Amino acid sequence: MAEFSVNVNPQRFDPYKNFKFRVKWDGQYVAGVSSVSALRRTTEVVRHREGGDPSSSRKSPGRTEYEAVTLRRGVTHDEAFARWANKVWNWGSGLGAEVSLADFRKDIIIEMYNEAGQLAIAYKVYRCWPSEYESLPDLDANANAVAIQHLKLENEGWERDYAVTEPTEPRFTEP
Repeated sequence: MAEFSVNVNPQRFDPYKNFKFRVKWDGQYVAGVSSVSALRRTTEVVRHREGGDPSSSRKSPGRTEYEAVTLRRGVTHDEAFARWANKVWNWGSGLGAEVSLADFRKDIIIEMYNEAGQLAIAYKVYRCWPSEYESLPDLDANANAVAIQHLKLENEGWERDYAVTEPTEPRFTEP
């Protein structure tokens, strides 16, 4: 069995946890994001063969598609989700002003942190725009839950930010 190890922190054998993260756009962190869906891409398989080839086909990569990323957070007075969603469609803005074609797309950054709160991994997600916005969830007077809103972001690709390097994890010694 292969053993997991890293360069800067050779004593670390555990992968990073999925609950320490932040999302940033327009150079600012977005308040209260509690969930981010997976970054997933799929590349189509193009099968081909020549007439004289054996019965099996050859495979090569085709078109790559990037799945939408969904952000979730508790409903607050922060307007970041609504302001961005309104750039795609703002009801009542007047004929011709419902869509902000010049700036409805944004690049976002998703950052993951280690248990000590140090930036460990970051991904850049390019040319995002809101395709779905849920401002308020179903409301239920008999429920005991937090009101969650979500923003679904279509995108045209993502990549890991390799400029973010593995942090040197702090060691604590007993006094």
